[in-house]
Amino acid sequence: MLAVSARSVLIAAAVAVPAFIFLDRISADQSSQNLTILPLDHPAIEYAKTPADDAITRLEKRLAEGKAKLDYDSGGLGYLPSLLKNLNLNPDSQSLVFSKTSFQAAKISPSNPRALFFNDEVMMGSVRSGDVLEFAALDPKQGMVFYTLDIEKSDHPQFIRRDSCLQCHQGPATLGIPGLLVGSVFPDASGMPSTRSQNPVTDDDTPIEKRWGGWYVTGTTGGMNHMGNAVARDPHAPDVLDMHNSQNLTSLKGRFDFTGYAAQTSDLIALMTLEHETRMINLLIRAGWDERIAEHDGKTADPATTQQIDSDVEVLVRYMLFAHEATLYDPVAGVSDFTKTFPEQGPHDKQGRSLRDFDLTKRMFKYPLSYMIYSPAFDDLPDPVRAKVYQGLYDVLSGKNQDPAFAKTSPEDRKAILEIVRDTKPNIPDYWK
Repeated sequence: MLAVSARSVLIAAAVAVPAFIFLDRISADQSSQNLTILPLDHPAIEYAKTPADDAITRLEKRLAEGKAKLDYDSGGLGYLPSLLKNLNLNPDSQSLVFSKTSFQAAKISPSNPRALFFNDEVMMGSVRSGDVLEFAALDPKQGMVFYTLDIEKSDHPQFIRRDSCLQCHQGPATLGIPGLLVGSVFPDASGMPSTRSQNPVTDDDTPIEKRWGGWYVTGTTGGMNHMGNAVARDPHAPDVLDMHNSQNLTSLKGRFDFTGYAAQTSDLIALMTLEHETRMINLLIRAGWDERIAEHDGKTADPATTQQIDSDVEVLVRYMLFAHEATLYDPVAGVSDFTKTFPEQGPHDKQGRSLRDFDLTKRMFKYPLSYMIYSPAFDDLPDPVRAKVYQGLYDVLSGKNQDPAFAKTSPEDRKAILEIVRDTKPNIPDYWK
């Protein structure tokens, strides 16, 4: 049954169902992983006790020191514009979810979708006329930490940490750590997801036709159909979407009133990037937790533990290199500035190339190595794990690893990726240079 907790916050998911249901769809990489739920209170982790180091705690510190201020917009946006600015969230990253899949579900519908914004380190959710703003901030060692902020104007606005969000945000769908997920549902005309249908987690590997049920999507996918912008109108066929006027939308005009929203788009490319990033975060945090727990317990030489960590690394390397990415049979395009502003973030090599550069003809990125290699979550991996990931990546990019899974990446692509990383990534191993 649908699990909508009065205290849980589902930031980046279009689904709020019991985690085990997500095992309906396991990717080729996930199937080799141990999806055990890891203990939050393990001495190597202590998720609830360890002070978080994330974008929200850093903003709180700036606010306390008078180095930042949260301004309140009385025209209907409240703290939203100021938070976007203070957290370095671009309005063009906005994705809109109209399925009733947040703890504020009663206020979400196709006429009142929830807006999500993201960058590499923090995600924010906003429901028009909701009670709170929702946040998921990445602690590079602990995983995602969840917060809310009351929407009402206050002399001293306070972020409240919400570990209760782990009711939905720690399970097999997040690889057993505090993480994120993007999913696809069959919503009815009110936005209520069908309880009879599967609710798959989606990522780079998911075919386009199975993505974005319960989301608005602005952008073009050519002849590739998706589940976005559509609802199931027949209560006797809850898993049959009315696809009329749901594909290749460049505007959401007439779908709902845009008053109270920071943008008028739910950009296709931003949504694809969000899918990639949420899966990457979960993989990075899982690998780090497994190693930290093994080191604490003195099990780094244990065969089963070694096998688990090697599996973590293998899956991470494959996902970072887009080994199982769903092929784009037609070019795709967004409608916001996201395809411009995202690559501008860089870093760029001497030739002006970046791992954030989009392709969008046959694949998502022009140079298929995840930009999350620059993230604190990657840099803060335990040394043994990070060393194995670097070696795994290099073996593929240098041609030493001839696994057919990487056949889609041409020698020219591999050469370009190596050159970009050498120019832009500090502290890479000497053998990369």
